[in-house]
Amino acid sequence: MHRCRWVTEDRLYIDYHDNEWGKPVFSDQKLFEMLLLEGAQAGLSWITVLKKRSAYREAFDQFQPETIARYSEEKVNQLMGNRGIIRNERKIRSAIQNAKAFLKIQEQFGSFSNYIWNFVDGQPIINEWRSFEQIPTETPLSRKISKELKSRGFSFVGPTIIYAYMQAVGIVNDHETTCFCHPLNGTENGWEPSIIR
Repeated sequence: MHRCRWVTEDRLYIDYHDNEWGKPVFSDQKLFEMLLLEGAQAGLSWITVLKKRSAYREAFDQFQPETIARYSEEKVNQLMGNRGIIRNERKIRSAIQNAKAFLKIQEQFGSFSNYIWNFVDGQPIINEWRSFEQIPTETPLSRKISKELKSRGFSFVGPTIIYAYMQAVGIVNDHETTCFCHPLNGTENGWEPSIIR
């Protein structure tokens, strides 16, 4: 069974690659969770964030934007003392700011899913990269979405973070063509693309 070459032998990484990365996500809560985690990753490795993911879920009230938007200074201080998460004050405050912006988008568009998937007309972009080296770190579309999100009050949403986000939630499928998770290999290897709702 061939996987993308960026996957290590870490079971957490393997599970994430096999069961989440590149699969379309339409659940607002899941989309919000991944947006916050991608922002938390800035300057760090993704495996670092994955290892802290359960602690993040507990610390950030299961990524409920309505709850996070109401966090107080006392809560910020509490999070700054939480060794289970990345204790970066700018990133913690960004999560609160992004929760507020996220709720405004839900109110305007009915759901964040409607809003973010509209950038690709509701259909994932299926790329056909043969090697990890070919995969870009940002694209014109990630720059467009980044600019749009920033104009709506989001932070830690630069073009590179947004492209990683697009990959994570399946807006873009960047599995290498030799990987069993690439749609081209779905039938042959018994893997079927699925949707995370």
